[in-house]
Amino acid sequence: MTTIYDIAKRANVSSMTVSRVINNKGNISEATRKKVEDAIKELNYIPNSAAQSLNLKKTKLLSLVITDITNPFFSKVARGATDKANQMGYQLILCNTDEDYEKESEYIDALIAKRVDGVIIAPTGDSSLKNLKKLMRNRIPFTLIDRKIENVPCDMVLGDNYEGTRYLLQHLINNGHQRIAMVHGPLTISTSKERYQAYVETLKLNDLTVNPSFMVEDHYKQEDQLAGINHLLELPEDERPTAFFAVNNFIAIKLIKHLRQGGLRVPEDMAVVCFDDLELFIELDPFLTVSSQPAYDFGYMGTQLVIERVEGNSPTGFRSINLKPELVIRKSSGTSIKE
Repeated sequence: MTTIYDIAKRANVSSMTVSRVINNKGNISEATRKKVEDAIKELNYIPNSAAQSLNLKKTKLLSLVITDITNPFFSKVARGATDKANQMGYQLILCNTDEDYEKESEYIDALIAKRVDGVIIAPTGDSSLKNLKKLMRNRIPFTLIDRKIENVPCDMVLGDNYEGTRYLLQHLINNGHQRIAMVHGPLTISTSKERYQAYVETLKLNDLTVNPSFMVEDHYKQEDQLAGINHLLELPEDERPTAFFAVNNFIAIKLIKHLRQGGLRVPEDMAVVCFDDLELFIELDPFLTVSSQPAYDFGYMGTQLVIERVEGNSPTGFRSINLKPELVIRKSSGTSIKE
């Protein structure tokens, strides 16, 4: 069985130094602390006394890791997370990854070094599994919000992407649209993948053609240009789409701007619907028809779940909370059309 002396030998320090690091006492340099902590991880050693000490020495720090703070959805998520953290006596470190896995990885490493008690994270994509495993190895509880990674044992607060997509598409179909195009994000992101699947399924359920050329991939970043739909807009009027489904709000903004630059009016010439609301972009006229998600609740509930893990008040099994979207009909989807 590994002992404190094995840790000292591996780190090339005294057993007293190891004890001080474990109990977070004394004046220990960061370099020495890191050597000891690395040795503890390598030897997978956490004595009962250390676990008890660590429980008493919580940092009261949490982190919210999101992909784009400029997106109104994630701004509301951050407000919910901050409110819950403050309510429970925790401070919240905000990390903005810009949909960048490498930046996310750097943040996770820094948060582990800061010894945060828990993390609430919207992962950048499937590759984020590596970063989540880092948290698991360091016994830092985390909650996934909005986006999930398959086969990761953790609490989750997710939206209903299938239901939200069906709401929007069925609304367009009921208005007479049969040629509905979709602009989706990278399919390595669970929300984009699920909305993509729901789009295909909803068209099939309504006996409508699933045309691969009507399915265009884009990025979630606001600053990118949207040129992937040009081939659709160049089709003859009786062949091109009459409506677009954008899988998130920033894609919808780019889409409307692109349509207007091409001389197409929304909704007179092209209907547009999307996921997530855009209260901060009310200068866009017409207002968007959306599947609106309770963004504040993602942050609030995700933070509550991770605090319960940190404080040992959670059930043994992991929990998955599914938040329902609401269809909000506005001008951008237009009125009924005749095919």
